[in-house]
Amino acid sequence: MKLFSNTITTLEQALNYSSTKQKVIAQNISNADTPNYKSKEVSFKSALQNAMDQSMQAKRTDARHFEFKGQQTNGIAITTNQNTSYNNNGNNVDVDKEMADLATNQIYYNALTERISGKFQTLQSVIRGGK
Repeated sequence: MKLFSNTITTLEQALNYSSTKQKVIAQNISNADTPNYKSKEVSFKSALQNAMDQSMQAKRTDARHFEFKGQQTNGIAITTNQNTSYNNNGNNVDVDKEMADLATNQIYYNALTERISGKFQTLQSVIRGGK
C-alpha cells in the first residue's frame, strides 16, 4: 500500500529534475571563463521519459499483443554540448542563455514547491479532521 498518491511521487521527481538543472546551470555560469569548458544541460525529454516509464505500466490481455518493456531508470541525463565554441579559448557557455534558463527554472521550482505544499496542507487538514 502506498502512503501517498502518485501526484506526490511525480512532484518529487520534478523537484529532483529542477534541482539537478539548477546545479548544472550554476556549474555552467561558474565556468563561463574556464578555457575549453563545454556547457552541460539537463534533458527534459529523458527526465520525462524516465517518469513516464516508471508510472505507466501496460498489461497484455492477449498473447498476440506486443510486449511493453519500459526502462526503469532513476537517473536524469546530463549532456555535454561538444559541438560549439563561442569564445577563442574553446569555451561554449552563453551566459545570457544560462541566466534565462536559471530564471525559467526558478519559476518552475517555485510552482512545484507551491503545489507540493498544497498537497501536504490537504493531508494535514484530513489528519486534523477538516479543521
